[in-house]
Amino acid sequence: MGKRDELIAVYADDLKNKCGMTPDMDLLTKVTIGCGPAIYNADASTVAGSQPEELETVKNNFLIKKLGLSDSPQLMEAINSVIETYGKSERNKYRAVVYYMLTKHFGKESVYG
Repeated sequence: MGKRDELIAVYADDLKNKCGMTPDMDLLTKVTIGCGPAIYNADASTVAGSQPEELETVKNNFLIKKLGLSDSPQLMEAINSVIETYGKSERNKYRAVVYYMLTKHFGKESVYG
């Protein structure tokens, strides 16, 4: 099992145990691959849910650029909802897990065709 597969297993575990979701492993794998080398960097692999600048980055770089959504208040509401589901007190909110939940929230699985 490679490093990426190990990380995907960790992300799936977080989705099950911390977010109460049964992960679609195929989609989770594609979202993880879409994160690129960021998943191997301790700082870049997580989302700082309490930092507004970080949430703006998720909105602009992921929701708008990657998923092709239009900027609206609903985007930030969705991000906050995902952070809430993950658990505000959870220190390590993995970027791949947050992106996976946002992809599901907006029904944009087709982006990962």
